[in-house]
Amino acid sequence: MLGRFSLRTRLVVGVVALALVGLAAADVATYKALGSFLVQRVDSTLESQHQSYEHDGFGGPGGGPGQTPGGSSTAFVQYRARNGKTILSTSGAQVSPTLPATIWMKGAKTSSDGQDLVRYFTVGSNDESGRYRVRAAYESHDPNEMLIIALSLHDVDGTLHRLLMIELLVTAGVLLALAAGGFWVVRLGLRPLREMERTAGAIAAGDLSQRVERADEGTEVGRLGLALNTMLTQIESAFKQREASERKLRRFVADASHELRTPLAAVRAYSELFGRGADQRPADLERAMTGITRESERMSLLVQDLLLLARLDEGRPLEREPVRLDDIVGEAVDTARTVEPDRPVELDAEPTVVLGDRDRLRQIVDNLLANARAHTPRQAPVHVVVARENGCAVIEVHDSGPGLGADDLARVFERFYRADKSRARASGGVGLGLSIVAAVAEAHDGSVAAYSGEGATFRITLPAVAVDEKSHRNPRGFPAAPASMASTTTKGGV
Repeated sequence: MLGRFSLRTRLVVGVVALALVGLAAADVATYKALGSFLVQRVDSTLESQHQSYEHDGFGGPGGGPGQTPGGSSTAFVQYRARNGKTILSTSGAQVSPTLPATIWMKGAKTSSDGQDLVRYFTVGSNDESGRYRVRAAYESHDPNEMLIIALSLHDVDGTLHRLLMIELLVTAGVLLALAAGGFWVVRLGLRPLREMERTAGAIAAGDLSQRVERADEGTEVGRLGLALNTMLTQIESAFKQREASERKLRRFVADASHELRTPLAAVRAYSELFGRGADQRPADLERAMTGITRESERMSLLVQDLLLLARLDEGRPLEREPVRLDDIVGEAVDTARTVEPDRPVELDAEPTVVLGDRDRLRQIVDNLLANARAHTPRQAPVHVVVARENGCAVIEVHDSGPGLGADDLARVFERFYRADKSRARASGGVGLGLSIVAAVAEAHDGSVAAYSGEGATFRITLPAVAVDEKSHRNPRGFPAAPASMASTTTKGGV
């Protein structure tokens, strides 16, 4: 039932209910204790009056029949024979008690002096307006007679009634104060939860930058707020990463579609040329077939590059075997010298071994050299270095071209990005070469960085393994990248 109410209401109701139970128990205990105490006092009075009657009789110090010793006229006194016959009865009260015809002494106790057999009990009055406390005892000097003395409990009942009223009023006041105070305290304590509620509402509306303010780790609610803030930070970061990934994916798909559209259009054009009678003209036929072959090869290379990047994005493991990095870099340099005999390509390498995929490592070196050929004049020298540095294998390709601007450094490893916007696709590639370099380096638990100073420098860092120095030439010095160079580094590292 309480589940339909708010947490604040349930807490206040729970506290008030517990307080009610505690106060009710205390009130009942107090009421019972005081009632027992007052009845014991009446019993003591009855005991003392019994002794006076037993000693002085009805004509003693009380002054005459119907009066208690000391002049009290509120007692009811009766003598009965053992057979239950009333011998003498007198009452100093206006209303007499309603006594049973036979008073059983079962369970009776001995009096304080140890001589009389006494029983105390409570009865009502003749007009049911009050109660009487009765003392019935067999006289020690005459066991055949029973002396019955009764005193009204009017004062006791009045005191208990006033106590009950006081207890009810105090209990009601305490409960009201407790409810009001509890409501205020709970409202104050749950204020952070209301702030969390507002924050959650704002987040649900799309504002992921919202956070819970004044989250104190010293309280449970505060710790909940700190945990919520941490969760919101992670969620916001995840959403931003997802949005960035979706933007990159959309751009990637759009660029890939655009790059594929050009060779496809060319193949289509050559096919139309063939359909218009080129097969009857040898020169046009050769031109159409050559164009279709060229564009198909270009599409095949593009698809292969896209497939490689997709596999690396999926985290597919590459082959892991010891690879002599200086050997594969030397092979790539020899190929570059063959492709452009007029370009000076210098190699400074020391024996270096890494664990990785030989073909992919060769591919990224070829891509860096191809990038240098594409963006520098034919006679501009290129310097390639292979070295070990701080337990890592380093490949550095430095050209003598115009270098890279700050914007280009920040985006040079993005897919389909071209630093030279005016470069034709036929001569400048599709902008995937450096992206493959970065992806392959990260797949080998390495990193790639780009620097710009006197030309452009690309630096690949990979985890190295031990190499037997005795079987190879001595290492040569490796120049560090100038401190004045602007730089950017892709994700990943050693």
